Amino acid sequence: MAESAYCPVFQLGKPRYEQSTFLGRLRHFIDIIDPSTLFVTESRLKECVKLLDDFKQGNLPPGITEHQLWEAQKVKQAIIHPDTGEKIFMPFRMSGKSIERVVGLLLPNQTLASTVFWQWLNQSHNACVNYANRNATKPTPTSKFIQGYVGAVTSAVSIAVGLNVLVEKSSKYNPATRLLIQRFIPFPAVASANICNVALMRHNELSEGIDVLDSNGNVVGSSRIAAKHALIETALTRVALPLPIFVLPPIIMAFLEKLPLMQAHRRMLLPVHSLVCLAVFGLSLPLAISLFPQMSEIEASHLEPEIAMATDCKVLTYNKGL
Repeated sequence: MAESAYCPVFQLGKPRYEQSTFLGRLRHFIDIIDPSTLFVTESRLKECVKLLDDFKQGNLPPGITEHQLWEAQKVKQAIIHPDTGEKIFMPFRMSGKSIERVVGLLLPNQTLASTVFWQWLNQSHNACVNYANRNATKPTPTSKFIQGYVGAVTSAVSIAVGLNVLVEKSSKYNPATRLLIQRFIPFPAVASANICNVALMRHNELSEGIDVLDSNGNVVGSSRIAAKHALIETALTRVALPLPIFVLPPIIMAFLEKLPLMQAHRRMLLPVHSLVCLAVFGLSLPLAISLFPQMSEIEASHLEPEIAMATDCKVLTYNKGL
């Protein structure tokens, strides 16, 4: 079948897949988090950016296909921040999300030191990801980043340690039940910390507002209401993301550990545990970030009166961030 049958007509700055449906957003974000984009060379990135610039100026070289244009835009979107136009540091791109922190958080028989370490590592990485993928239409002081980092780490460690101590001191649980409960503790700790992380890291947006755009991509104004929507949507994503990651592996491992094969080969537990976490994580990340489109829409009438009166567009868009 011809290549054109697989590719819609290229539209610069527009998603390849329909963003009004969950499936379309899922396909879009699978592109964004494609791990292969982590290995794109500087020359390849410049080639993609130049190709898109040529398209914008109407100077495309002969023989360029729709597929090549979509691939060039995919590479740019995965690496370049849409607001700043700067490269996102590789470990903090959405495609750079790593699995080792998840495995560490879900390890059985955690000590106080290991609980504190893995929660600190996880929220340190999350703070950097939230900052790197924020809406950057307004400058964010470094002090806000530090506040978000300290708040997220403190809340995660406090909740995780507190729940562990509570379970340990409870006498109504037998050892097997206590171990199972402890395996689920990372979820409320991480989910609540993720909310704090987003709120503190991006609190500046609530006071300064974020840019809202008309149908032509022109900035209509800076809206605090749109900023509130962006933060709520991002926070819900951060709660949905760890839910299957921290709920499914403990259930699966509790079943697998009872199998004769696992009982006879205890050394296989950690590799199997890591594979289970990897599989669930690989599925959960695109599903979670697909809950809302990155470029979200909001009715102008729901925004500040001065913004609603400044445009004839009934629906405006804003960068929610990732």
